[in-house]
Amino acid sequence: MRVTSGKVFSGHIEDEPLPDGVVVTVLARERDESFELDASAEAELLLSLAEADRGELIPAEDVLRSFRDDV
Repeated sequence: MRVTSGKVFSGHIEDEPLPDGVVVTVLARERDESFELDASAEAELLLSLAEADRGELIPAEDVLRSFRDDV
């Protein structure tokens, strides 16, 4: 799994090329939507981003399986 971001131009998402047939999920913020983090949550987010940059990721299949197991 890869996390990436892009911008919409003329109704299309501009991003680095993805292989044909890849399945994607798009989360779109509203134009005026924002969020705030307290210092603890911001520190946790920064640590998580650093882990992702190092390739320390949990496979998507494991995450999805954990959701199914909770039901």
